[in-house]
Amino acid sequence: MEAISHAGTVIGILSKDGIVLAAERQATSALLEQSVGSEKIYEMNDNVVAGVAGLTADANILINQSRMIAQRYLLRYGSPIPVEQLVRRLCDLKQGYTQFGGLRPFGVSFLCAGWDSAFGFQLYQSDPA
Repeated sequence: MEAISHAGTVIGILSKDGIVLAAERQATSALLEQSVGSEKIYEMNDNVVAGVAGLTADANILINQSRMIAQRYLLRYGSPIPVEQLVRRLCDLKQGYTQFGGLRPFGVSFLCAGWDSAFGFQLYQSDPA
C-alpha cells in the first residue's frame, strides 16, 4: 500500500454512455526526462483498458498476464472475454501471490474499464491484497 500512496492518481467515471479514465503522471524529479514508457493507462484487450497506480514493474507483469488470458479466451471461444471474467482472473493471480509464502505481493492498484455485450460498460477496482 505504501507504493500506491506515493503513486499518481487514477480516476474512473462510469456512465450509461461510456467510461472516462484519467491518470496523473507524477514527475519523480525535475531533472529526469519524461519518457513515453511511463504510461499509466494500458490496453488489456480490444474491449478492456486499465489505469494503474503503484509499481510500474508489477503493473507490466500483470498487464502482460491479462493480455495472455484474454488471447487464450479469444482463441478458445472465438469471442472477446467478458470484462468481469478478465478482472476476476487478474484478481485471482494477485491474490495467489499474496496468499502463498515466498512470493511478494503485487504493489499495484487497477481501475479496469470495459464493455461487453452482456452487461455493457463496466468499471472495476482492484487493490493489493
